[in-house]
Amino acid sequence: MTEPVYVTETRTAYDTVAENYAELLKDFLQDATWDRAVLTAFAELVGEGPVGDLGCGPGRLTGYLKTLGLDVFGVDLSPAMIEVARRTHPHLRFEVGSLAALDLEDGSLAGALAWYSLIHTPPEELPVVAKELVRVLRPGGWLLTAFQVGDNEHRRIENAYGHDIAADAYRLDPDFVAQLLTDAGFVVDARLVREPGPSFEATRQAYLTARKEG
Repeated sequence: MTEPVYVTETRTAYDTVAENYAELLKDFLQDATWDRAVLTAFAELVGEGPVGDLGCGPGRLTGYLKTLGLDVFGVDLSPAMIEVARRTHPHLRFEVGSLAALDLEDGSLAGALAWYSLIHTPPEELPVVAKELVRVLRPGGWLLTAFQVGDNEHRRIENAYGHDIAADAYRLDPDFVAQLLTDAGFVVDARLVREPGPSFEATRQAYLTARKEG
């Protein structure tokens, strides 16, 4: 089957920016109070069991979740991001993979993190990703997702992290994401929408936690 153009472009874009992305964001959590708060809450909800950081990039949150006591590994579409993650966190497992077709067994995860990793998939294609997240979580397993808030509007990104790239991104409506997860078989537990923080944030940011039914 031919790979969708948006998938190829997203991979190429993140391969291009991987090193700069990792360097620029390596200390970001130090001043990201709300990020740390929701990640800590997620860790407490999950407790024991395998956790997938799905769309892990260079592994900065994978490493942080490990410090919170989780049995965590990372998956990312970009081989260059995975290379950086393995180099930076040699004690953790990282694999190349796609959110739309995860190489994981049914019900194998206690938790899944989708941190700004839904934003490059067209909204009409997100039900496939949501169903895949449900598939890999065990009954009662937890999902945490974060994204930029908008009205599902499309943005074309042509420059990022000091590089010329070509990729699509979407600012998502929290109500849309909540309904998407509900339709897939999740129970939405909590949502938080905050105002833009650092200078590079142009819109409000959202976090949603949801639990797989069962």
